[in-house]
Amino acid sequence: MWSDTESNTDYLNYSEVSEMLVDIISDDDMLPTSIGVYGTWGVGKSSLLKLTGAGLQDNRYLVVEFDAWLYQDFDEAKSALMTVIAKHLYDATPDDMKEQAASFVRRVNKVKALGVALDLGALAMGIPTFGALAKGAGALKDLLQGEGDAEDFADVREGAEEGQKRFGGLLSEKEKRSPPAEIAAFRHEFAELLKALDRRLIVFVDNLDRCLPANTIATMEAMRLFLFLPKTAFVVAADEDMIRHAVSKHFDEPGSRHVTDYLDKLINIPVRVPKLGLQEVRAYLFMLATVREKVDGAKLEALRLHLIEKLRRSWSDEPAVKVEDVSRILGLDAAHPLRTTLDAMDTIARQLAYAERVQGNPRIIKRLLNVIRMRSAVAKRRGMPFDDSLIAKLALFERCTDGEAIKAFGQLVNSSPDGAVAKFTELEAVADEDALETLLPKEWAKHRTFLADWLKLEPALAGVDLRAAVYLSRETLPVKTTMRGLSADTLEAIDILRKTASMRSRASQEALEKIDFREADEAMEEMCASMSRNADWVTIRPDFRGAILLAKVSADAHLRLVRFVENLPERPPWMAGLMKGLEEN
Repeated sequence: MWSDTESNTDYLNYSEVSEMLVDIISDDDMLPTSIGVYGTWGVGKSSLLKLTGAGLQDNRYLVVEFDAWLYQDFDEAKSALMTVIAKHLYDATPDDMKEQAASFVRRVNKVKALGVALDLGALAMGIPTFGALAKGAGALKDLLQGEGDAEDFADVREGAEEGQKRFGGLLSEKEKRSPPAEIAAFRHEFAELLKALDRRLIVFVDNLDRCLPANTIATMEAMRLFLFLPKTAFVVAADEDMIRHAVSKHFDEPGSRHVTDYLDKLINIPVRVPKLGLQEVRAYLFMLATVREKVDGAKLEALRLHLIEKLRRSWSDEPAVKVEDVSRILGLDAAHPLRTTLDAMDTIARQLAYAERVQGNPRIIKRLLNVIRMRSAVAKRRGMPFDDSLIAKLALFERCTDGEAIKAFGQLVNSSPDGAVAKFTELEAVADEDALETLLPKEWAKHRTFLADWLKLEPALAGVDLRAAVYLSRETLPVKTTMRGLSADTLEAIDILRKTASMRSRASQEALEKIDFREADEAMEEMCASMSRNADWVTIRPDFRGAILLAKVSADAHLRLVRFVENLPERPPWMAGLMKGLEEN
């Protein structure tokens, strides 16, 4: 198995980008600066930060790693960045300067305390707020507008008491200042402390795009307090589109120009994680396979350096990365099990690089390989006559098609004598993509381009008993439909809910009314099984919207959906908002 975590070992030639970032940060003429490392989910932004951090290990730099997602559900998430930076500065300060560092920590506490007052509506000066008394502030707004009630009065009183607890003791009467003066003093002390330390402060902000819009904006606003002071650099790793979405939602759809302006004012230098091509994917697969086999460390490093050098020269006419080169460096003969694995990796590399629903994404590649690895282990334990190439080919089909196509695959196998699908004999004999159009099952037609390449992959499926393959894929390809016992009305409603275009969809609301709610739990089970067949969670999905609507009208369905979400390997940022709305319902 392969761990789905960031790495500080370069398998993808990302070191070229990290070296560029180190050069920028090391150049005094470029500081202060803010750098945006942009890329979609799973492309390796966190690993790129790790590689950059590894190049900043001498005493000239004080590197602070801040994971915004860790503070997602805490009241003080808005002030967490300030606290983390202050603590790192204090810990890095020599004993003879501790009082100066302690003074800055007290200054941070003052700004945080000031934020409590701002949240209560006592001050409104247009600077970032750092308190958590939104309920009291909202109630105060209602009262001022003449729309409040007794509950609002209680909320304001509770908010004020909480604010006093947090505010008291941090500021004495003689130390209170207006917000602009306090912010100016904060920035001055921060700059003076860095000057005295004679070090560059480098702050890596990661996982910002996993946060809800309010926390995303709050962290970025906190960054503004530190930005553009001498000897500072902020490196923010995020999905640019998710950040723009957060800005748009937080400021109530301000318009595309204002969204762009907001981000551009915070980020000086945008850097995008390179998209992987066929060469990079092939090299990545070879390294993953070799690491799993626990090859001798010296040979492993020799292979890594060879592949990185190949990738750095991929612009030239130099030959591509080959299995033979890897085998030579590792000393493998043709019968070695790793050689067989490398051949299988080489076979699927093109599909992983170019298939629409993979596109060389390193995290998706790892997850797909883990699926193959798990199924291969089960096949060996059960004595099934499958090699990794066949398992990989079927796993690719699942990843790169959709629920309807996968279901049709299972039905073809289940309805074929001895599990050998005659259709594959016909399809694998077709050389022209256009000719496939009339031959493919209707559920497969939309995936014609993918299938034209997929059908050519070894091994061929014609004449192969695929029943065991369906068994191996039972979490994705049900041998028998899980909906067999549901009523016709519930089945029809499930089909509509899977296509829910918005949470206010009239069709979906009408579909809910057709469900026999004695079947709601089973209906949600089928919804979850259907969703598990599609691992693409990058954007909000219609079937998940439908599942939320079903969960709102049935406690049993609600619990089943919660369990499904808890078991997901990783939850996308948009899911948290929908689940929060469900819990508040």
